[in-house]
Amino acid sequence: MGTADIEGLRAFLVTAEELHFGRAGERLFFSQQALSKRIRRLEQALGTALFDRTTRTVELTASGRRLLPLAVEAVTAFDRAVAAIQVSEDPLRVDVYDERFTPLRLLREASDRDPRLRVELSMRQGLAVALPAVRRQELDAAFGRVHDLPWPWPPELAHRLVHLEPLHAFLPEDHVLAGKSELRPADLREWGISMPDPAGAAEWRGYLTRLAERFDVPLRFTAPAIGQGHLVDEFLREKRAVGLGEMSIDAGGSGLRRVPIVAPTPLLPWSVVWHRRNPRPLLQTLIATLRPAVLPAAGDPDHWIPDPDFLPVDS
Repeated sequence: MGTADIEGLRAFLVTAEELHFGRAGERLFFSQQALSKRIRRLEQALGTALFDRTTRTVELTASGRRLLPLAVEAVTAFDRAVAAIQVSEDPLRVDVYDERFTPLRLLREASDRDPRLRVELSMRQGLAVALPAVRRQELDAAFGRVHDLPWPWPPELAHRLVHLEPLHAFLPEDHVLAGKSELRPADLREWGISMPDPAGAAEWRGYLTRLAERFDVPLRFTAPAIGQGHLVDEFLREKRAVGLGEMSIDAGGSGLRRVPIVAPTPLLPWSVVWHRRNPRPLLQTLIATLRPAVLPAAGDPDHWIPDPDFLPVDS
């Protein structure tokens, strides 16, 4: 079987998983029209329809269901053969912002899904700091929030929203609010928010500033935190103001209480960024493995993100 046939089967597998030509095309970096043509070529080669398509639904035909396990076997065998004979690529150079944030977890999950991914980590603690290296292709990719940067978006860089992480309140166990099972943004107005200075992470500073202004909560920045242990120490020193952090941060045994923020829950948008002309196949493997995230509807009473995050990055 030729490479073109294998790529047709690969397109079939992704479409069978999504049952939606638009989403499948996004994962494969095809237009919906190009994906449809590729599927039609495969159907013509096999002499049978693989999908039943209407204006509203996409379903596998009986032939498609019979092909599915065989296609998985064929594509897997092809990928193993290619990996066995190709010279190993250098690891991807990826900036994950900092060890305590979500991108490191996303990268580990991507590597679990595709063992071909090998990564050399960078932690520059801010997308604004990492982007110049992505532009020079010293970094293959970087994670961060793509709004509130100190300069216009570079047109040679592409980005994809891949995760929305809820923020929780972090406060010492003896804090007056520590007994709460949940907090609303309005509950923080009397106490305020205290956060380590984001330093060069202009996008994170912009997020916090917009959050504080939207809910009329006082905001104060303290000394920058270096690593999760230092972040915990900074939060423990606060006896009045509340710290904010990602829901995934483990506060067990630290002396901190983690309390969900609700009605609405602030969501931190994480995107992956790469250079459009970076030729590395392994980079495309990474991008295809990181599934797109979907923003909440504007005005959603249960979730909040800054207004600019609903707009194209170059607006």
